[in-house]
Amino acid sequence: MKLKYILFTAIVLLGVFQAEAQNERRFIRSGNSHFADSAYLESEIEYRKALDKTGDSFEGQFNLGDALFKQEKFNDALDQFQILAGTEKDPQRLAQVHHNIGNSYFAMQKYQESVDAYKDALRNNPEDNDTRYNLIAAQKMLQQQEQEQQNQDQNQDQNQDQQQNQDQQQEQQQQEQQNQDQQEQQQDQNQQQQQNQQQQEQPQEQMSKEDAQRLLNAIQQDENELQKKLRKAKAAEQTKTEKNW
Repeated sequence: MKLKYILFTAIVLLGVFQAEAQNERRFIRSGNSHFADSAYLESEIEYRKALDKTGDSFEGQFNLGDALFKQEKFNDALDQFQILAGTEKDPQRLAQVHHNIGNSYFAMQKYQESVDAYKDALRNNPEDNDTRYNLIAAQKMLQQQEQEQQNQDQNQDQNQDQQQNQDQQQEQQQQEQQNQDQQEQQQDQNQQQQQNQQQQEQPQEQMSKEDAQRLLNAIQQDENELQKKLRKAKAAEQTKTEKNW
């Protein structure tokens, strides 16, 4: 009786697994149909439904990554493929996974990572010409990117040198201007000192010719007045002397 119960349970579980597998295949087929019609969002939805039934479906996970990639959800697609890369063991499947990892990196312009992924794909399937072609393309883009980065670095260095030279020139001009200002200030101080010294040495202004003549006339008039007074005094003295005699 116990044996029959176990057998009955196994049969029931087998039927459940078969039903789930059939639902998974139905969703995957629906997703593939939408994918072929370029309805990538609808295909993503169907693939996710398939994975809800059996989450370990390689086809469901791989095709979901493709649908995400077609919608330019490159980071999400990359995550999906990297999950597969960590769990899948079959070399052929691993080659396909790393190929699509390379495509995702390539779309994000991460060419070094893309080159590494394509090389991993070729290690698992050396005969994959599509991967080899993509590898060559990624290597060329990587070389171009490195050259552009090198040119950009050189231009940046040149710009920094030019800016440094401009700063030095501006600083030199400011220093020259400062020295010139100091010289002019010193000259002004020296000139002011000379003027002050000249004023101390010559406190009075020189007389004009008219002023000098007026002064001489005044002196001469005073002299004449003095002579008149002296003559009067002498005459008076003589008169007095004659009366005494």
